[in-house]
Amino acid sequence: MTASPGRTLDALARLVRGHGPRGVAVVAWTMLGCRRVRRQLARGGLSAVRLTAPPSGGTDTLVRQALCRSGGNCLESALVRQRWFAERGLPRTVVIGVSAPAAGFHAHAWLDGDPDPHRDGLAEILRHPVPAAWLR
Repeated sequence: MTASPGRTLDALARLVRGHGPRGVAVVAWTMLGCRRVRRQLARGGLSAVRLTAPPSGGTDTLVRQALCRSGGNCLESALVRQRWFAERGLPRTVVIGVSAPAAGFHAHAWLDGDPDPHRDGLAEILRHPVPAAWLR
């Protein structure tokens, strides 16, 4: 189900009032970035992920909210946020963890240092540092 045009315009107006044009640019970059990461992961795995630099402005909360609306999974979201932080000179490592098969196997990705209740009981299997090209 998609949002009605009126609801979409109301959400856009709230975004502009709260964050200005830069906020709109950050949300657009975030949502497009999530789609790009999804395609890139499918085609070539982690080493294939390339994201352009995000626009200036915005907050991590704004990026997280846009990611929630983008429908991305935890790995896609972690990689987009990793790029956003890297542009701001904050290198963050993506961590991937898995549960034991006996516990009903599942996997989860997060940024190192973030509180994340979904990672409890998971064993880390991979740490993906920020690509050097993403750091200023």
